[in-house]
Amino acid sequence: MKDKNFNIAIAGKGGTGKTTFAGLIIKYLTKNKLTPILAIDADANANLNEVLGVKATKSVGAVREESLKEIKNFPSGMSKEAYLELCFQEIVVESKEFDLIVMGCPEGPGCYCYSNHVFRKYIDILMENYKVTVMDNEAGMEHLSRRTTKDVDILFIVTDLSMRGLRSAVKIRDLTSELKLNIKDVKLVINKATEDLVPEFYDFIAENNLKLAGIIPSDDLIFEYDLKGRPIFNLSDNSKAVVAVENIIKNNI
Repeated sequence: MKDKNFNIAIAGKGGTGKTTFAGLIIKYLTKNKLTPILAIDADANANLNEVLGVKATKSVGAVREESLKEIKNFPSGMSKEAYLELCFQEIVVESKEFDLIVMGCPEGPGCYCYSNHVFRKYIDILMENYKVTVMDNEAGMEHLSRRTTKDVDILFIVTDLSMRGLRSAVKIRDLTSELKLNIKDVKLVINKATEDLVPEFYDFIAENNLKLAGIIPSDDLIFEYDLKGRPIFNLSDNSKAVVAVENIIKNNI
C-alpha cells in the first residue's frame, strides 16, 4: 500500500460482522501510520461511528433531504453547486486518526439527480486527500456505483459460518461484475469462526472460485465491548480478532 488513494470496500449479508471488520481495518491502518484515512459508512443501518467511537450528527442522506426542501431559498449570489458543497462539508466527522462520512438513508420521493451528482463529485474529490479510504457497504452493491466513480482496489466480502452467508458472498461477487464496477480484486473473509471449517465449506469456496483472504475467530471481547457500548476500535492489540485482521491486511494488501 505504497501509493496514495488506496480504496477498500467491505460487503456481506447482515449479521456477519462486516462493520466490525471495517473498524478493525481502520484500527490497523492507524496503528501502522497508514494515514490519512477516510471512513465511509454506506450502510443504511449506519453504526460504523459507534464501532470507531465517534459521534456522527449528520448524514449525506439527511443533508440531501434538507437541500431538496431548501434549494429554492439558498443564499443569493451563491450557485446551487456551491451551496450543496457547503452543506456537504458539515457532514465530515473529523478525528485525530481518521475522518468519517455517513451516507445515511436512501432516496425518498423527489428528484435527487443534481444533488447526487454534486455529492458524488465531492466525495471523489475528497478521497484524493487520503492515503486510504475504507467503505462499509450493504450486501447489495448498487449503491457503491452511485456513491463514487473511484476504483476499488479490493472488496472484502464477509461471511459467517453458514452456507447462506457463502451463497450471499457469491451473489455479491457476481453483482459487482454485472454492474461493471471498478473493482480490482474481490476476496472472502470468514468471520466469527468457532471451529475448523467443515470440508463442505472449503468445497463450496473452491467450486465457486472464491478467493479466501483469511479467517477471523470468534472473539468474546467483541461481544463484551458491544454489550458495554465500548468502541471496538479500542480493542486490545492482543485480541484474537485484532490479530486475525492484521494478518489479513498484511497478506492481502
